[in-house]
Amino acid sequence: MNRRNVVAAAAALAALAVSPLVRAQAPAGLSAGPVRITSTLPAGSGPDTIARVVAERLQAKWERPVVVDPRPGGAGVVAINAVKGAPPTGNDLVVADVGNLSINPLIFRKLAYDPEKDLVPVALLYKTAFFVAVGANSPYKTLKDLLDAAGGKSKVLSYGSNAVGGPIHLGSARLGHALGVEMMHVPYKETSQLYAAVSTGEVDWAYASIATAGPLARAGKLRFLAVADAARSPALPEVPTLEEAGGPKGVSSLSWVGLMAPRGTPAATADAINKGVNEALSQPEVKERLATFGFVASPGPAQQLADLMQADRARYTEVLKHVKVSVD
Repeated sequence: MNRRNVVAAAAALAALAVSPLVRAQAPAGLSAGPVRITSTLPAGSGPDTIARVVAERLQAKWERPVVVDPRPGGAGVVAINAVKGAPPTGNDLVVADVGNLSINPLIFRKLAYDPEKDLVPVALLYKTAFFVAVGANSPYKTLKDLLDAAGGKSKVLSYGSNAVGGPIHLGSARLGHALGVEMMHVPYKETSQLYAAVSTGEVDWAYASIATAGPLARAGKLRFLAVADAARSPALPEVPTLEEAGGPKGVSSLSWVGLMAPRGTPAATADAINKGVNEALSQPEVKERLATFGFVASPGPAQQLADLMQADRARYTEVLKHVKVSVD
């Protein structure tokens, strides 16, 4: 090959090295091709919105399609079943919450998936705390008012939830057990029905997040008396913690959402996805979007999600010793 041909070949290789085709090749550990993120949560919900925000960042970073496919239904079974048997290449992921991953295995007699056997943790997206919510015209102006009434003998207080055996139900029952009082559980089919009932006084109180009940609170129909967390919420710093407001110590009630992959996904692939998700969650505009829903970005290793799944499974196992829940 003469000198002219050598120079031409070198130039061609250099052009190829910076071409879009080469730039679009998979990052280390991540398989080529589009990525589908199936979600257990409905389209238009806060978690769905955040999944799409993260997907947009991953698509830009990886230069390939990253789509979110909501498949709510069956307490997460529909979405998780769609992913658990997929090839473990990193191209199929599922967004799931504390109910899907920590509670369902405890309350379903027959569950079509096992989070520990069928899936592997990839990344924790965010956490969000529950607030003790009452109607705007409730006679309980403070948490102490509510707790004093719960411990009294004049009436049995009622609390609502959006699902039997869900985190709102079991978190509320845990608070009652910590207080040593019995309260009446009133389940509703939909979140909107639940907080409408709280706002009118149909039920005395319910745990609520900013994402689900924030609009009613801003409209003056609900009041948040305390946050069930160790620290005040950055989104509502004026609302005291349970302990600060006179409630029991060490009783938190959080929800969270994480990203999972099919069992067998190589560690290098999971690490590559985790890195991309963490970079997205660390961007100021993403943090701001999360904050509008009261969500706190939680970048970190996949082990953070694994630990949270185990900790909440142990916490709810203890709750279920006192609250009998079983779902077919």
